[in-house]
Parts: sequence; C-alpha cells; structure tokens
Amino acid sequence: MSFRRRATWWRRHGAADHGKDSSDLVALKISLFGDCHIGKTSFLTKYAGEEKGEEEIGMTGINHVDKTLYVKGARISYNIWEVGGDHSSFDQIPAACHDSVAMLFMFDLTSRCTLNSVIQWYQETRKWNQTAIPVLIGTKFDDFVQLPIDLQWTIASQARAYAKAMNATLFFSSATYNINVNKIFKFITAKLFNLNWNLERNLTIGEPIIDF
Repeated sequence: MSFRRRATWWRRHGAADHGKDSSDLVALKISLFGDCHIGKTSFLTKYAGEEKGEEEIGMTGINHVDKTLYVKGARISYNIWEVGGDHSSFDQIPAACHDSVAMLFMFDLTSRCTLNSVIQWYQETRKWNQTAIPVLIGTKFDDFVQLPIDLQWTIASQARAYAKAMNATLFFSSATYNINVNKIFKFITAKLFNLNWNLERNLTIGEPIIDF
C-alpha cells in the first residue's frame, strides 16, 4: 500500500480523534511502558519538546503528549501515552494499549532489574493489544558506556535476547545527548507507512546498539 493510500486509511480508521481541522490529519497513538526512574519522561520531553511534570503522572498514572509531523504532504499527529512505572499504574495499561499502533518498552541500561521487568510489561500489555509494533529501548546510554566493557557486553546480550523473544527492534538511546531518540520515531513512522528508509544495524559494544 502506498504512503498516500495508507495515510488515507489511517485518517478514516486511526485510533485518536483530534477533532477540529482533522481532515488531513493522521492521528495515531503510541504507548510507553517501563519501570519508574528509567528516563521515560526525559525521553518523551526530548522528542516532543514539551515539559511535563512528574506530578501529573503521579496523580493519574499516565502522561499524554502530542507531536505533529509532516511527511510527504500529510500531517501525522502522534498521541503518546506514558504509563507510570509503579504497580498502581498497571490499572492504566488497558487504556494505554487500546488502539495503540506502537508500544515502546523501556529500561535503564545501567539497571538490570529494569531490563528484567520488561518481560512483565510486555506480557501484560499484550493481553490488551497484540498488533502494535513492539520496540525495546535501553535508556541512559551515556551512563551505560561508563560501565566495565564485560558488563556492557552482558547487558547488551540480554537485551538482544529479550528483543528477539518479543519480536521487537532494539535501540540503545540517551535523552541527554539525543542519541537515537528521533531515529526511533522515524523507524516507527517508516514501519507504519511502509516508507523506504534503511535502518542500519549496529552490534558494536560501546556504541548505541540497534538490533532487529
């Protein structure tokens, strides 16, 4: 399906409805999951350019951010849902998963327990949405590269194994230095609209890994 035909389909059947002046707007929903304090909000702020307080997530268990792109003459609005990382936020998972076209599972590259938690997040979300594109994202790459090289190798190997089990593309990222943040959303856009964009695989330890 061509980009124009796919964009038309999304306009008619897309998950989100942004109401006014939406005749040429493709509104799509993306959801972010992962433990507390792993950098989800910083990642989202870096991409969307909007400051969101932690208070909102703490009070509601969820954070909403919109980001509009212009791709080949079409306006694409990503409605991004960030789910809080504590167990009380699990109640928000069904709503966050509903009609989501991509789900980002995030962990702190310097904290293996947050990587282990990814499987639980994945299993829980797949109960509510089995079609969204899965992406596994390791955050805080700038801190990760300060770890001993053998530990980097161990964590990278485990992350690649998890990504394979989830049938997900793996990215190592850093919001602080804007490493792979925009590239992740460019990848999602290319996947959704069948755009011709080549993603380069990188498995070099000490560099921001991309594996698929």
